[in-house]
Amino acid sequence: MASTSKKLAHNVYFVASRLYFLLMLFQIPLFRFPCRIGTCATPIEVSLSLLYANGVVPGGMVKALLYPGAVAKAIYKNYDIPSYGNLLEAYRFTSMKESLTKHDLQNLEVVVGSYLAVAGALLGLMKSGRFSLIGLLLITWGLDKQVLFKNSTTVVIYPTMLIALLSAFFSIRADVTKMIRFSKQKQKITRVRHAS
Repeated sequence: MASTSKKLAHNVYFVASRLYFLLMLFQIPLFRFPCRIGTCATPIEVSLSLLYANGVVPGGMVKALLYPGAVAKAIYKNYDIPSYGNLLEAYRFTSMKESLTKHDLQNLEVVVGSYLAVAGALLGLMKSGRFSLIGLLLITWGLDKQVLFKNSTTVVIYPTMLIALLSAFFSIRADVTKMIRFSKQKQKITRVRHAS
């Protein structure tokens, strides 16, 4: 029983972590949030805009991380695929607004959550972890805080956030194993009750 639980948990973890990675890699819009490049729709855009603006990440690395999403968006919207050389201009990274530190600190949950969500997507390919789930929960809290407490109309959470949250949750192998074991134990208890 334990081996089947572990095998099933591994399969669920494997599929969920890959799905989450693809959501991040192809930059499926999860939210709409004002940031340095105008409006960000994915954790990659939020984190890369801050890292590039502060000079932490070179332009080549930013292009490499943005290009799969740019290709996916171009195919989905039936546009021309942007050239690799003009990718920073297409994402408005070259004409970034000077953002005050106050804006970044007021939206710290979204910023830190974006870093954790992107790191969790990359680390989830190698090992099960909670980075991605914690990151998405922080992003959700930060965006909800903007909507509820500041009555912001520029912040929107898309339904794809639910898919990302579920895939991030199911990419935690230990928790999935516990859920499977608990459900099997519950099934045994109900069978015993019906037999007596």
